[in-house]
Amino acid sequence: MREKRSLRAVYVISVAAELAGVHPQTLRIYERKGLVEPARTAAGSRRYSEHDLDRLRRIQELTSAGLNLEGVRRVLSLEDEIARLRAENAALAARGREEVERTHRLYRRDLVPLNQSVVVFRR
Repeated sequence: MREKRSLRAVYVISVAAELAGVHPQTLRIYERKGLVEPARTAAGSRRYSEHDLDRLRRIQELTSAGLNLEGVRRVLSLEDEIARLRAENAALAARGREEVERTHRLYRRDLVPLNQSVVVFRR
């Protein structure tokens, strides 16, 4: 539910700019540079989501740390790739655990009880 809400584009550019602490023109520049992709209404107005605002705040952090916009784009691209790979890794790990559990259940079905008496083997 929270994830769906964070992707809902509801903020107009002036509100998004104020919430992110930048000028609306800065948001237009970020969009032209490919740093953020706000949703558009049928009339073409920009609408920003909570996810977009988080990204704008991250851009502000990186530029405040001295990165130029190309450096910011590269960092964001790498962070997105890391997040994608972590999600993929978690899915593969879960799938692996499920396969191990499934295999163990199959083994248990194949087990045959042994005679409980002790037999001493002598040569």
